[in-house]
Formats: sequence, C-alpha cells, structure tokens
Amino acid sequence: MGLTQEVVNFVVETRYRDIPPEVIRLAQGFILDGLGVTLAGCTEKGSRILQGLIRQSGGKKEATVVGTGTMVPSMMAALANGAAGHAMDYDDTQLSTSKEAVYGLLTHPTVPVLSAILAVGEGEKISGQEFLLAYILGVEVECRIADAINPRHYQSGFHSTATIAGLGAAAAVGTILNLREEACARALGIAASMSSGLRENFGTMTKPLHAGRAAQNGVTAALLAEKGFTSAHNILEAKRGFFNAMAGGYDEKKISGRLGKPYFMQDPGISIKPYPSGSLSHPAQDCILDLVKTHNLHAEQIESIEVGTNSNVPNALIYPMPKTALEGKFSIPFCMAIGVLERKAGIAQFTDRKVRDPKVVELMKRVTLYVDQELEALGYDQVRSRVRIKLKDGKSIEGRADVARGHPLKPMSWAEIGEKFRDCASLVLSRGNTEAAVELVANLDRQRSILPLVRALSAGKSTGAMAKLKRRAKRKRPGSKRWSGIRKR
Repeated sequence: MGLTQEVVNFVVETRYRDIPPEVIRLAQGFILDGLGVTLAGCTEKGSRILQGLIRQSGGKKEATVVGTGTMVPSMMAALANGAAGHAMDYDDTQLSTSKEAVYGLLTHPTVPVLSAILAVGEGEKISGQEFLLAYILGVEVECRIADAINPRHYQSGFHSTATIAGLGAAAAVGTILNLREEACARALGIAASMSSGLRENFGTMTKPLHAGRAAQNGVTAALLAEKGFTSAHNILEAKRGFFNAMAGGYDEKKISGRLGKPYFMQDPGISIKPYPSGSLSHPAQDCILDLVKTHNLHAEQIESIEVGTNSNVPNALIYPMPKTALEGKFSIPFCMAIGVLERKAGIAQFTDRKVRDPKVVELMKRVTLYVDQELEALGYDQVRSRVRIKLKDGKSIEGRADVARGHPLKPMSWAEIGEKFRDCASLVLSRGNTEAAVELVANLDRQRSILPLVRALSAGKSTGAMAKLKRRAKRKRPGSKRWSGIRKR
C-alpha cells in the first residue's frame, strides 16, 4: 500500500467514536484559540483589503466571513478567514517529533483546516461532532506530512503552512463531504498541485495570505474531487510527487503507521501562541518579560541586550530594525524593546505606531541576536533562547527559556485560552456574542448544528439573541484543571 493510500484509508475509515476523549478536549481548545485569532485578524489592513476584493467578486452567499457577518461563496470564505486567522501571527504551531527537524519548518495547523471546514460546514449544516472529526483528521494529516518532509523544504524558502496545510484542509473537507477512498485520493492530488508559498514574504501581508490560500485550496480540491475531477492517486510518495518535488524526499517512518497513533496534538503536541508574533521569538519574549518584572528593570538602566539561540532563528526573524508591525512580528530587537518598555506583548503592542516610537527605536539599537553554540548543539526541535541584559552600572542579568508559555510543557488552561479568545474577540464582537461562542465551543461535541456558533461569530448580533444561544449549552465548560492533559516529556 502506498503512502497516499495509507493517508486516505485513515481519513475515510476513522469515525468520531474512534477519537480518544483527550483528543476531543484538546481540539476544543485549539478551535477556540483559532476562532479568536481569526476574529482579531479580520480587523487587520490586509484582511480588509482581501475582504473588499472578495465582496466585489460577488457570487453565491454560502458561508460567513468571521467577524463581519458578510456571506460569500464557500471557497472565498475559506480564503478570507484563513488569511485573517494568520494575519496577526497569533495562531498555534505544531511541534516536532525529533531534534533533527527545524521548529520553524512545521505548520500553523489550526487556521487553514478550521477555515476550510467552517466554510463548507456552514452550508452542509454539520453537527458539532462532524465538525470536530473533520478538524481532528485534517490537523493530523497536515501535521504528519509536515513532520515527515525533508527540512530542506523550509530551509530553501517554502512556507510550510502554505504548502502543506492545504492537504490537511482537503482531507478535512473530504470528511464533511463523505468522500470515499478514490475521491479522497484525488482531492489530495489536486491540493498538492496547488501548494505554494515563499518565506521571503514573511513580514508582509502575503504571509497570512498563505494560510488563506491553503484553506481555499483544500475546499477547492475536495469540491472538485466530489464532482469527479481527476488527479494522481499517489501524490505524496511519487517520484515526481509532493515530497520529492518540494523537498527532495521525506522520512517515511514519521508518517507511515503513525496516523492517530497517538494523535499529533497529543504527542509531541501543538503550541498555543502567547504573543501575536513569529513563534521563534516566544521563548526569548517569555524570558525578557520575566527578567524585567522580577528585577524591576527600566530602559534607561540598560546598556545592551543580547539574545542567543540556534542558527535557524535569525533565518526567520529577519528584521533587525523593523518599520511596520508586520516586520516587528519577525524582529527580536522589537520584541525585546517592547517587552522592556511596556512589560507586555499583546495585540496592543504590535502596531505600526509602537514600532516607530522613538523610545522603541532607540532601545532596539541596543539589542543583538546571535547564535549561541551551546544552544545550537542541543538541536532545532525547540527554540531555546538565552537573554543577557547588561546594565549601565556594570551588572549583568541573564535568563534562559527552552519553551514558551502555551507549549505542551507549559500548557495554557481552558481559562487562559478563554481569556486570549476574549481579548481577540473584543475587537469585533459584543460581550454577549463572545461568551456565547466560548460556551458553544466548550459544548461543541453536543451541538446538533454549528450554525449557532457561526452566528455567534458574526458581528452586530444583539446580546439578547446571544444569550439564547448561550443557554443552549448545557454542559459545563472544561474544568479548571490544566486543560491539555498532555504528558510531559
């Protein structure tokens, strides 16, 4: 049996009852987080430009653009919502199963799959369980393919979320459409030929467009396959197929026999972002915030800040002196400077105005990013970072973080994910809408239809209407214990 067929069999044969309860709980948290960052991202300039272009194109009103209430064709809704979900670079990141893999190689798994199934699931009026099944299978396929691909794929310039997430989105939509084996294989073949996205566009509006296109590609591929559109049936492993053409090969042991054994979101896991910036900056951001608060440091006391990490971090965080918020998301100097000056690193900190603030610019000049040979020798699976602050009085303060908050080793609770969602949703939703959405996701496995959730995510709904939606959620939300239940390694 070929690898593509093995993936197809997993997608087609897995039923909701086969999913472990722990995976269902994890999925609910990732979905809530994904919806939150999509709501926040729909307000970004790039998202607004894209939404305007989509509205001009017209077409059937099939699916909702989250946070706006606008109805557009399902493929366009997937595009808009996928781009919005990645617009702030605030969406989750999959981890690696080995030290050889590059952390940044792996995808932002939730947003492309979530956007695709929202777009198709709304029209199909699927249940909460159908939604969860499609999401879990799509993310599993996406993460296993990304984990198996030769790291050359990322290192040579491809953005893995753009190139690989469309395959997961196609598998997820295929689940909703109940595609059988042959059609599911064709959907993967179509999606693979639509894959593209280059890392040179990091720090621009085109990077989030990658996630939107991946979601759109997944929807398009599955719908075409449903109608009999043809493609290769062995697209992953073929000599001229996805792995060989895009990366020069893959590690079959990382995918064959591994699908759902255990699910990737269990082990090694998926990391929820605590900051709206490139994930490779997050351990250092944790570190600088801890040091500043613990030692009550202020910018005028600081002579210099040195950040040491592995050699793949400078390859992705490419802006030493950013000029825009998008560039600031990929800038260690900005992340360090804003952490010192404001002791926060949330949505309000990553703005053009903050990046251009003279105090921020002056402090950025005192920040140096370098390759720490000790950390380099430990591998690239984690973004281990060391921060050393030299003070003007001659003292030096140092800290190290191997993982950031939100990592499976430092997981967020359901309450913490909820707070992040509320912060994101506050940009576009009423309080009633926001609380209804939280309750509906917490009870997603018991919802007969996802339509109440879709309505809660639309702007302009009255709090009274949302209160009715909220009362439909009978079961208590996940408990106050650590939500993830992930085994610590």
